[in-house]
Amino acid sequence: MKSLTILEVGNLAGVVVMIIGLIILGALLISLVVAFITKVIYEWKGDRKFSKKQFIQTMVICILICGLISGYICGGL
Repeated sequence: MKSLTILEVGNLAGVVVMIIGLIILGALLISLVVAFITKVIYEWKGDRKFSKKQFIQTMVICILICGLISGYICGGL
């Protein structure tokens, strides 16, 4: 007997979308916190400015790292 995955059971598409949405929102929240902490550390001396472009790049890099980690956890090895 084959084991069924969550997508083969049917009518669970809402659950799958909700789980993916929570993962995305969690990654956005974590990346926002990390980017803000990075900004505070970068501007600690007062003579440097953390631009909006650097903030967005920091968030994107953190989101990509969160995606890799969640893919490793959810996808297994």
